[in-house]
Amino acid sequence: MRKINILSHSLANKIAAGEVVERPSSVVKELLENSIDAGSTNIKIIIKQFGIEEIRIIDNGSGISNDDIEIAFMRHATSKITTDYDLFHINTLGFRGEALASIASVSKIDIKSCAGEPQGKHLEILGGEIVLNEYYAPIKGTDITVKDLFYNTPARLKYLRHQNTEQGSIINIINKLALANPEISFEVIIDGKIALKTYGDGDKHKLISKIYTVSVAKNMLKFSGENDDYSIDGFISNPEETRANKNYINIFINGRYIKNFSIQNAIIDAYGTFLMKNRYPIAVINIKMVLDL
Repeated sequence: MRKINILSHSLANKIAAGEVVERPSSVVKELLENSIDAGSTNIKIIIKQFGIEEIRIIDNGSGISNDDIEIAFMRHATSKITTDYDLFHINTLGFRGEALASIASVSKIDIKSCAGEPQGKHLEILGGEIVLNEYYAPIKGTDITVKDLFYNTPARLKYLRHQNTEQGSIINIINKLALANPEISFEVIIDGKIALKTYGDGDKHKLISKIYTVSVAKNMLKFSGENDDYSIDGFISNPEETRANKNYINIFINGRYIKNFSIQNAIIDAYGTFLMKNRYPIAVINIKMVLDL
């Protein structure tokens, strides 16, 4: 009797969703990265009930063409790489082609998008299956809503943390993407209240004041430097302006947020004895590297 079976398309997507969509903040991250990669200059984020009830992202990016929008929700579908060569020259935030398919398999999605065509497309997707496919007004950009996250995988809900923790994780993701992209205006509405609104004028110091308050921004020191391999710039706090953990040390390489303990420790060590024990600085550090592979 045969014991090995080929998984159904739906079940395979749900399993993949476990790797990509760990929690509501994972959905926010994936959708925001798509909006940024689409060249958006204005992004609106609407969150209800820490993302379980609704996550909505509205952008003015390049949009998805009518020919591509259905394919975009298939596994391994991506516009960002086509050959092995592209894997070594990645300059986008997302490229695997797993996110939309995984998110759609464990939620109810409503998406409207237009790429400058006479008409856009409107899809409704339920558990990974398209249940509505119609033309839509030609408003360039994408408006995607993810509702009832994990409605068909209720066991996943048991592993979510407290509502405040999940919401804090969402805010943390948005803050880091905003700090990495000061030229983009972000508006964040959580349960009907504006939680953040940035200017998108490229002024990093002003952006820090919006995210970490004006008093923190006043205690930040600007720096910059470069050599033949990379350039670096950003802001670091005075020794008096510290936090109890390292989460406020933001390091970006070519616009992508990273965690690197060597760089973190180098920053902390540079303060020497000016930092109190178990206190850490606030930092926003941008590193740009030119890779010629």
